[in-house]
Amino acid sequence: MSTKDTIDIGVLGYRFMGRAHSNALARLPMFFPEAPKTVRHTLIGRDEEALTEAAEQFGFANTTTDWNEAIEKVDILYNLGPNHIHPEPSIAAVEADTHVFCEKPMAPTLKQAKEMREAAADSNALAGCAFNYRFVPALQYAKELIDDGELGEIHHFRGRYLQDWLVDPDAPWSWRNSRELAGSGALGDLGAHTLDLAQFLVGNVERVSGHLQTFVDERPVPDEDDTRPVTVDDAYSAQAELEGGVMGTFEASRFATGHKNDHTIEIHGSEGSLKFSLERMNELKILRGDDRGYETVLVTDESDPYIDHWWPPGHVISWEHIFVHENYEFLTAIREGKEFSPSFEDAYQVQCVLDAIHQSSKQNQWIKLDDIIR
Repeated sequence: MSTKDTIDIGVLGYRFMGRAHSNALARLPMFFPEAPKTVRHTLIGRDEEALTEAAEQFGFANTTTDWNEAIEKVDILYNLGPNHIHPEPSIAAVEADTHVFCEKPMAPTLKQAKEMREAAADSNALAGCAFNYRFVPALQYAKELIDDGELGEIHHFRGRYLQDWLVDPDAPWSWRNSRELAGSGALGDLGAHTLDLAQFLVGNVERVSGHLQTFVDERPVPDEDDTRPVTVDDAYSAQAELEGGVMGTFEASRFATGHKNDHTIEIHGSEGSLKFSLERMNELKILRGDDRGYETVLVTDESDPYIDHWWPPGHVISWEHIFVHENYEFLTAIREGKEFSPSFEDAYQVQCVLDAIHQSSKQNQWIKLDDIIR
């Protein structure tokens, strides 16, 4: 256990995920008073004017445009930048024994993810990956049911993640449309979450057959009279075999008209089944070994995971609260010298599946994960 009274945190990135994690750090002492005490020490970015404004809004004491400088001054680097920014700062941090909490997917390429994994394995620092959906109370409850054998032998895992923000062909180009910067499209951006939940709830993927498709080949560049090519997938689907002979089906799309953030999973076993939808994230539908149909359980009781820290039973929590949960777990693991999951090792396993699905789509054949993981 660390003897230091506070943990100094540096955050790289101040947009979507930077805002989400900064908000979680601010909420943490209010609702989880037993959590380690943290200091929002340094905010890291490229635009000094925007950086100064964000630091004031998010409660950071310092700013820098040099992540190397921050690594020397903080206890944890939160790497929340675009995917291509994940490898170099994360590796430098763990090599300096500075803890790292990195957003998903781990890296644009499997080679870079392997380098991050190996650097973390050789470090005294803790390296975690921010697969935040593991920390939804309903999914933690689902994990308990599965581990306790309530569903019997698991036969099926079905997962899909649907959004529609790219349906308009004139939607602007961004780094998320670039293979070089992002690694993949819907596959890594959305599918990584579903694959991690499969790994968390059921087990590792052993082989896959995948299909990737791009619907719009180029998009307008913001503030320019020009377009850039789209070099990633707009949608993917995959069949899979998970350990223990579990049959898996996965899909994700950023072209699913009418779906804003629709992440759903279904798990079917010999004694029961369950269904979860992120759009109703406080609910879990459970079928317990009979023919009476699914029961909808509102996972908001004090006895449910994390809920004793929030509101009275029936008073739901929302998407932002699961960032508080994952930050609590990661920071507590650092204070107590324990392992944290999802780790860089866990994230690397997901990255291997992403790569296998991409290879399968190109080669039009099944890919065994044993042929990917080295």
